[in-house]
Amino acid sequence: METPDLPVEIIIYILSFLQAADRKEASLVCRIWYIASQDYQFQKNLTFKVPASSSSLDVIRRLARHPRCGIVISHLDGSRVSREVLVEVGACLGPRLERLSLPGSSVTESSLLCLLPHLTALRQLDLHGLDSLFMSGAFLSKDESRRQVRAALGRLEELDLSDLRYLSDLTFNRLTGCTPHLRRLSLAGCHIAFEFDPAGGDTAGAGPEQDQHHPESLCSLARVEGLRLEELRLRGCKELTDRAVEAVCKYQPALHTLDLSACTELTSRAALAVASGLRGLQHLYLSRAWRVTDGPLAKLAGLRDLQTLDLSECIHVSGVELVKGLSSPQAGVHLVSLNFRSCTYVKDLTVFSLAQLLGPSLRMLDLTSCLYLTDLSVRAITTYLPALVVLRLGCCREVTDWGLLGMVEPTKEFNLEKEEDKGPSFTRTFGNMGFFQPPRMLFDEKPRLVTEDDLETFRGQEGASLLALRGLQELDLSACCKLTDSSITQVLRFPDLQKLSLSMLPEISDDSLASVAWHCRNLASLSLSHCPRLSDRGMARAAPHLRRLQHLHLACCNHISDRSLAVLAQNCRSLRSLDVSMCKDITMAAVDLLQSQLPFLENVHCRFMGGANLTLAF
Repeated sequence: METPDLPVEIIIYILSFLQAADRKEASLVCRIWYIASQDYQFQKNLTFKVPASSSSLDVIRRLARHPRCGIVISHLDGSRVSREVLVEVGACLGPRLERLSLPGSSVTESSLLCLLPHLTALRQLDLHGLDSLFMSGAFLSKDESRRQVRAALGRLEELDLSDLRYLSDLTFNRLTGCTPHLRRLSLAGCHIAFEFDPAGGDTAGAGPEQDQHHPESLCSLARVEGLRLEELRLRGCKELTDRAVEAVCKYQPALHTLDLSACTELTSRAALAVASGLRGLQHLYLSRAWRVTDGPLAKLAGLRDLQTLDLSECIHVSGVELVKGLSSPQAGVHLVSLNFRSCTYVKDLTVFSLAQLLGPSLRMLDLTSCLYLTDLSVRAITTYLPALVVLRLGCCREVTDWGLLGMVEPTKEFNLEKEEDKGPSFTRTFGNMGFFQPPRMLFDEKPRLVTEDDLETFRGQEGASLLALRGLQELDLSACCKLTDSSITQVLRFPDLQKLSLSMLPEISDDSLASVAWHCRNLASLSLSHCPRLSDRGMARAAPHLRRLQHLHLACCNHISDRSLAVLAQNCRSLRSLDVSMCKDITMAAVDLLQSQLPFLENVHCRFMGGANLTLAF
């Protein structure tokens, strides 16, 4: 007797609990499961990528059955085929298209102006890097063109104008004048200038001899009539000044996202302007703002809606003032994401205090290359931050097995104040005379190895080990060179973990690889480069449990050979990228065979394989 099929409504309900990748796999079960996976509730926010070619015309026509969609069209130029593609997009998708992106294109002004009036439902427009549109300075210079574009783009909320070399304030004003409801704007990498109007013959506040760049022009753009931005991205605008940021904060007070990353001229004055002028700010990015110091961080803690704070590569930041600000009675911030990558002044005391103050609200913490952190920081994280989803501790070379296990090394006793005060001391004659013993340098001291008796103690106690972070989805322990199999096999047991980096861990072996694969079966990305003790035997044990793996990095694993590639071809059918560079026992023939067997494998990095002589590269 045949089992009756489930009603499609039941299958749709079951699929609603799955992530997109799992629904895709489930749709391959049978025809009815495929039909269920195509239900409208799973088809929201779809974006299709097509090249500018004649073969794309039929694809674009078929997309017309979707009530709402987005499209990315690449390699557009001034050819007849490109014009036909844009005409077809306007005719078939015009009132349905919500998102349009034209990367890597040299589309002409006339072609785009023929398309835009048809896109009456457009909410996101991506024109980044399209210098061909703005080089002449005449884009939207005609009144009729502006009228048509304004009528079509009345609903546009997001505009990306990043990486444009020829964007002027005049062209910008014309474009934003056609988008009255613009809320999100990206000018990353732009060098906006006041320019002479080649079409009208007038100037926009300055003549060519007075050509100015971002500092003055951004002050003007911040005051554009009717512009009420909620998101502004200025990443990489290296000429941006504190005064320009002050103008933005004054005239665009509704901003909830501000990206000032890699704006290297900014100082703490800009951060103070943000803290005082943008009271509703939710996301602030100050990565590589090298001149920003600790001072304004206490003020930033007063932004009650702040959720994201990125201070990566702010080399003068220690986090001490942020702790003071969060400790004050006026602080009401509940950070969700905190990034201290490469802030080498961050110490255990700061991390311990922040973990206590932020508690269960924090979901992403990046401490990569905070070189002075020890096991004490790990214990604070696992004790006070149970909701963490992303944890990055790469290059924290003082972290040991004891920290991941939530135990105190028997030969050590943590004293927080003492740990913070100690440091290497040098005599005036050190280095010139041999009478003094040189001080112990960082990373020289090796921890006592964990024994089987220690592991029995770990299993029998309820300590704050890494296992406390049950919802972890991304973990980076790369270059934590004191970690061994003792901790990796015991605490890396996260069923929801999707991304893991264990690169540059010289002490881990096949046992760690097999254990990770068995306990973390949802992994999509795994980095194991420069792990010299891994071999084909470990890959053979692990691969059958890594069915969802899409990205695998095995560079410089000298005991991985062609046999591992055969195992991957048999078990990891979803693999999309693979790095086997400098693996001396892998041959090009095996790589070619793997690419022919795996349908989704797009990128394979295979430099200097098969024992190639690296000196030939220099």
